[in-house]
Amino acid sequence: MKVFVTGATGFIGSAVVQELLENGHQVLGLARSEESAEKLTMQGASAHRGDLNDVQSLKSGASICDAVIHLGFVHDFSNFAEMCALDHRVITAIGSELIGSEKPFLITSGTALFAKEGITYEKVRSVNNPHPRIATEKAADEMAAENVKVAVIRLSPSVHGEGDLIGFVPSLIKIAREKGMSAMISDGNNHWPAVHRSDAAKLYRLALEHSFVPGTRFHAVAEQGIPFKDIAAAIAQQLSIPLISIDPEAAEEHFGWFAHFAKLNNVSSSQETQINLEWHPENPTLLEDLKGSVYFPQNK
Repeated sequence: MKVFVTGATGFIGSAVVQELLENGHQVLGLARSEESAEKLTMQGASAHRGDLNDVQSLKSGASICDAVIHLGFVHDFSNFAEMCALDHRVITAIGSELIGSEKPFLITSGTALFAKEGITYEKVRSVNNPHPRIATEKAADEMAAENVKVAVIRLSPSVHGEGDLIGFVPSLIKIAREKGMSAMISDGNNHWPAVHRSDAAKLYRLALEHSFVPGTRFHAVAEQGIPFKDIAAAIAQQLSIPLISIDPEAAEEHFGWFAHFAKLNNVSSSQETQINLEWHPENPTLLEDLKGSVYFPQNK
């Protein structure tokens, strides 16, 4: 099938494009620049010029393809609420072109929206969640109510692998380098789920190829919860710096804007996803990537 992909040249998007092409699909990737268009062409995909603010380019891309994967998001954290509202508008614009068709429409969200004690399952919904990013999930449900064949892929907080430059793990490594120590909060027994980018890419493809009920959620979770203390310890070992414990009150000072994520406890299951899509993660774990050369090239 021919698939329209937003965010096609990003860390995850480029892996999704490769996965689709290698399995016989055609890809039309949204490209906001000549550089992005060239990257897509070099991969063997076609480029569709436009951006997330260009409603007409989004609609036309969706209309000429058999399916849509929406991975694009503007990571402007200084204006985060508006970027989440923009994502709602993007989903609505694309969805309006798909009403009444059987074209699958995959939207990207995250398990971290539902961080809580206990395990987060695919069935969890939280329409009253105050987090701005919930706009994505609400847009998906609105489109499902309009007879759009839409599903939500909830990514793990850590999508790791070669080329990860701005995700949770490189951000944590950067802070540890700057501080000269790798910190955990209290005993570090909060948990991060994780997935390798190649396993996540395979999940997107399988979701396209399988039948699903509109409004379905899939979890891109290979490891349901890695203790933060293990992640911090691996970074400390690689950088040859101390591993320390800090009080919750000191988290803001130490981690800055990243404190919220350092506190995150988000054990998440993908059992239902794995069964329904016959998805079996097989790539390196997060700790394997941390202990190798992916984040520390000097180990090559």
